[in-house]
Amino acid sequence: MTTSVLRSLLFAALAVPALASDDLPGPERQAELETLLYQDCGSCHGMTLRGGLGPALPRDRMQGFSPEALAHIIQHGIPGSAMPGWKALLSDVEARWLADHLRTDNRLETLQRD
Repeated sequence: MTTSVLRSLLFAALAVPALASDDLPGPERQAELETLLYQDCGSCHGMTLRGGLGPALPRDRMQGFSPEALAHIIQHGIPGSAMPGWKALLSDVEARWLADHLRTDNRLETLQRD
């Protein structure tokens, strides 16, 4: 990883507070965010998150990142890469929900074959 990415991840760990249950997006917005993940993010990461222009996003890989780090990447992108920031379209709470979803409810559990 580059120094700028590591610096961004460290900042994310300090900057994004944990979500309280009353801070969660409502059920309708959660459905919209899940659609955004598999459609818009899927345009680079693959519609099933198995990779494409961007890397695959299986649940086991996402669990290697803290929710704060993933939310930061979602909000601010990765400098020098094709990963854009989504801060203009997503609140901090929504980015954190997506990060938690990638780590726990992601349809793609792993890329490894049995």
